[in-house]
Amino acid sequence: MVSGFLGTLTTEERTLLHLLNHQLPENNWEAPMELTQAGISAAVHVQRKHVPRTLKRLEEQSFLNTASRHVPGARQRRRVYSLTPEGRERALSILQRVQSTPVQKEGTMVLLDSLLSSSENTLETLAHIDEHMIVHSDPVMSPVSHPEGSASLDAQAGEALVRRMFARAWQDGRITKDEQLLLNEVVDFLGMHPDRVRRLSNEARREINAPPPEEIYLDMLRQALVDGVIHEEEEALLRTVQVAFDIDAETHERILNQALQQPYITPELEAYSSVLKTALIDGIITSDESAMLETLRRTTGVSDQEHAMLLAELQDAIEG
Repeated sequence: MVSGFLGTLTTEERTLLHLLNHQLPENNWEAPMELTQAGISAAVHVQRKHVPRTLKRLEEQSFLNTASRHVPGARQRRRVYSLTPEGRERALSILQRVQSTPVQKEGTMVLLDSLLSSSENTLETLAHIDEHMIVHSDPVMSPVSHPEGSASLDAQAGEALVRRMFARAWQDGRITKDEQLLLNEVVDFLGMHPDRVRRLSNEARREINAPPPEEIYLDMLRQALVDGVIHEEEEALLRTVQVAFDIDAETHERILNQALQQPYITPELEAYSSVLKTALIDGIITSDESAMLETLRRTTGVSDQEHAMLLAELQDAIEG
């Protein structure tokens, strides 16, 4: 879930504002990472899983164009997105509404327009405003494409997966070339900043509790199946993991069936899910609600990963 003022904007609105700030270069065979699904996912503070459906809805409204371009650092061409004239018009109308919003900066009420400039990234500026419309010097949350800062609650599911993969890789005290290549695939898929990845790696090495490969693969399948569909790029990533973890077709089918089944929910997890759902009714998890949920997780033993998965499922139901 997206916190602060950004949480008052829908994923589609945040996507349009992001693409308004990042134009596709004309007559250029290259495109920036910000225009890929991974780049959009990081910028709008949602799990990569939710991005394809959002983009499809925007395409159906004739707000987006798609193209295939080379992206610096990528081994093959990527699908990239840009605004159509109709999409630009819609994005500008959202921006105008945002600009006229009053916020409190250093004890004084000002219009948000005074904080924005054409040279700045709109979403990054808005990330400094909390749910009470108070402007902070530090961002309320930071996209995973940035090295530091707390990611949105929704994006933490991806961080949890990367941390578990590092724990597996560090089990024997070193990361092999093949393990590094696999981790690079996952990190690239998520659009995660290298320094953030290093932090997750160090955390995993300090707290090694290596899960078996099949458990990691099950986590990946469950995240991919949040909306009931495994998309093309997710299939490619899962095939890479199958090879790396030596998961044959029979094992894949067994784990897939397990992921498709309704998991057993403990009374504690069911109670936590109910509280989380209540907190999400207004679309925003306030700082007080966040603190309450963190306390509840400690007392009930609900893990951060379970929290992230529940959050992804609830958000998918809300946005559906």
